[in-house]
Amino acid sequence: MGIQFETVPSAYGTLHLCILGAIVVLTVAAFFLLRKRSEKALVWLLFGLGVFMIVTEVLKQIFVWFYVYERVPSAWFFPWQLCSMAMYCCVLVPFLKGKAQETILVFLVSFSLLAAVFALAFPGDMLRPQILLFCHSFVYHAIMVIESLAAILILSRRKKAKFLPALILFLAMSMVAEIINVVSYNLFPERGRASNMFNITPYWPSTQPVFHDIAVKLGIIPEILIYTAVIALASWGIFLLVNLISGKYRKNRELKIR
Repeated sequence: MGIQFETVPSAYGTLHLCILGAIVVLTVAAFFLLRKRSEKALVWLLFGLGVFMIVTEVLKQIFVWFYVYERVPSAWFFPWQLCSMAMYCCVLVPFLKGKAQETILVFLVSFSLLAAVFALAFPGDMLRPQILLFCHSFVYHAIMVIESLAAILILSRRKKAKFLPALILFLAMSMVAEIINVVSYNLFPERGRASNMFNITPYWPSTQPVFHDIAVKLGIIPEILIYTAVIALASWGIFLLVNLISGKYRKNRELKIR
């Protein structure tokens, strides 16, 4: 349980780059394995991956409680980060229909994919000395990429989806995240114990690249608004790109059917 790295892996070090390379290979392999699967199979794949993520998250929370914080209450690892949303969304997919399911799929394609790629590229808090937490973080985010790919394949077989409902969902999730941040800070007013869900805590500057400087110069609240807007715009950009690619795939598929 307490096995740790002798030296904490560094961002863009050999181990990090090897992991990124492995995830790229895994994603390409997953595309060829999943592209001809039925929509029903892809939906239940999302459900299965979501359940797996929740089970591993529960085990992580137990590990954190007993080993990392040694039974001292903390909200730092509370599972309501933007990346955490994937596991909740995926387990809901088979039980939702129509616009509700479409909203979740679009969220996975845009916001979730952005969160996964950003976290893998800028691992930050993922580079922990505890091997168990380190492995969980990278496996978890690799699964997020596969889930986004499955969602892309599902949407590519449907009529063009809308981004606005997913944006509203993201904003609602952000509001919940901020409530958690405020409540946890009042319970555990220490950095490292109070939460920083969605990286928008109002109590200290962001640790994210570029946005930390914005917070220092303009203030924390303006930085939070800018940060949230950038996430929304970047996710919209991903959504538009996916729609463009899916549109071409959809046309080719229709021509083959004819």
